[in-house]
Amino acid sequence: MPLIISLDPGTDKCGLLLVNLEQQTVLDGRVVHSSAVLDLISSWLEQGDLQEIILGNGTSSDFWYKKINDFAPIKVVEEGGTTLRARQRYWELWPPSLWIRWLPKGLIVPPVHLDAVAALVLLEDYLGKKFFWEGPTNFRILHEL
Repeated sequence: MPLIISLDPGTDKCGLLLVNLEQQTVLDGRVVHSSAVLDLISSWLEQGDLQEIILGNGTSSDFWYKKINDFAPIKVVEEGGTTLRARQRYWELWPPSLWIRWLPKGLIVPPVHLDAVAALVLLEDYLGKKFFWEGPTNFRILHEL
């Protein structure tokens, strides 16, 4: 199965996403401490054929480029505005409950770290298509820190 990893890099924490390219589905998504990134990528390599790693060009991207360069070809992509867009994408994937839907979405703050959703936005921008992310099982993974 052809896989792509998307990485929203950070200094203390990073958002990582593993997708099945053929099925356009998110297999796993996590927000992890920076110290856990390499181990997580290594464990994901066992799930299929890693085609590419998408890396946001923001915070500490040069550092991460050097660290993950041996895993697969890397494509560095623009990540400007992805955090704000990740909030919107989060609500598309997991709409708010009925009692708060009447509030403007800009006022509703998601209850999780959005780094993994930002990694999704990076990937979707790069490939020009949307990916399906099943919940709530994978939703809980976002809390992992």
